[in-house]
Amino acid sequence: MQSEDKEWIEYRERFSEVYDDANYSSPLQSAVMRASHKLVENEYNECTNFSRIIEIGAGTGEHLPYVRHGFDEYILSDPDQKTLEVARNKLAGMHAGKLGFVAQTGSKLDYPEHTFDRLVATHVLEHIYHPHLVLKEWRRVLKPGGVLSILIPTDPGLAWRLGRHLGPRRNALAQGIPYDYIMAREHVNPCNNLVALLRHYFPDAKEAWWPFPVPSIDLNLFFAFHAVINNQEVAQ
Repeated sequence: MQSEDKEWIEYRERFSEVYDDANYSSPLQSAVMRASHKLVENEYNECTNFSRIIEIGAGTGEHLPYVRHGFDEYILSDPDQKTLEVARNKLAGMHAGKLGFVAQTGSKLDYPEHTFDRLVATHVLEHIYHPHLVLKEWRRVLKPGGVLSILIPTDPGLAWRLGRHLGPRRNALAQGIPYDYIMAREHVNPCNNLVALLRHYFPDAKEAWWPFPVPSIDLNLFFAFHAVINNQEVAQ
């Protein structure tokens, strides 16, 4: 059995230390990334409340500050314990007593059926092998009437490919990260395939695109998706 690539091992060991700088350090890139988190939360406001929420691939906890609705419990889950520690420190003092931090993979969740009222996954689904199976797993842990909220980049759309050369690639290379290699390993699912899967499993969901309200992966940078789970979908 071949050993793992040295570059990949080094990147994963440094992930918790370099992620925020690689994605939020420059003003333009930071503004774009923050716009993506706002996009997926535009659907809900302070008048909405979800009792139990789980965020998949929460990483360093960048998304939670953009959540505007109320909640009783919010679990940040991620397979990397070190990034969860960064998130715990970053979010210290926020939502006292309501946050939980759980190290686990997003493809198999250690929860019974119908546990959560909302599942959030931002910048996650493009990284996971067998996304069709993962979507079924995420649907499994949602209650009837629960909401599946997903945000993905429009990679390999034209705007995304152009945008990555204007900021993320340069920033990553400056930190010694082999950007093209890492993206080849990280973004294993193209946006158009993921959109097709989401529309197939959840045909009545709400969609949003950014920066233009046009359903095109070439003109936009991000795609947001909200599906309400009904009894029939839960039973499948």
